[in-house]
Amino acid sequence: MLPAKTQLLGKYMDLLALQQRVTATNIANADTPGYRTRRLDFQWELQQAVTRPGSEPAKPLSIPVHGGFEVKNDGNDVSLDRELRLLAEAGIRYSLAAQLARGGIRSIRSAIHEGRGA
Repeated sequence: MLPAKTQLLGKYMDLLALQQRVTATNIANADTPGYRTRRLDFQWELQQAVTRPGSEPAKPLSIPVHGGFEVKNDGNDVSLDRELRLLAEAGIRYSLAAQLARGGIRSIRSAIHEGRGA
């Protein structure tokens, strides 16, 4: 069984990947009349992961329309600038989390190899 920190890091990465999929869907629908921006409530989902480790994140199709954004004449409220910024930010966070995971795996491998030599 994985240590709790490793499981939480994995859940964090899963949520980041889900956030990227939702953002990519928004970008893909930037020219769809009437399409409204969808968001993953990342903070809430992460809190659920901490307090209820077995909980599953919201499905992308059930993520509520965000609202509060400027709506264009065609009823669409997607801002490509905002979505691309969010996509880049999630990518940076994912890369950092992957580096942390690799470091944790190296530590475990090192401990295993040291244990074998004793």
